[in-house]
Amino acid sequence: QVQLVESGGGLVQTGGSLRLSCAASGTINSFYAMGWYRQAPGKQRELVAAISNGGMNKYADSVKGRFTISRVNAENTVYLEMNSLEPADTAVYYCNVGRSSSRALGYYNGMDYWGKGTLVTVSS
Repeated sequence: QVQLVESGGGLVQTGGSLRLSCAASGTINSFYAMGWYRQAPGKQRELVAAISNGGMNKYADSVKGRFTISRVNAENTVYLEMNSLEPADTAVYYCNVGRSSSRALGYYNGMDYWGKGTLVTVSS
């Protein structure tokens, strides 16, 4: 059974930084895409960033230049470095492995796995 465990969320002031981590355990295809999504109160879940196992990536326009996604394939781990945080970044951040992230990158993975989420709060 696949499990995704996120960590690194918390409370930070405007302009601050946080680093999110997501460790995947279980049997996962190492070629699967990985990514981060977020959902703010009253809004739909949206893509933040996605990365292929070869390093191809995609970012939401709102985070370009501020956030960096990376992954360690051998460890089935994906990271999201978030800098210059703004109150609009406040949301629950979810780790994704598979279909949703692969579609964002323009291809298709069959399975879709999600973490339980980690809360990021940016105070003004």
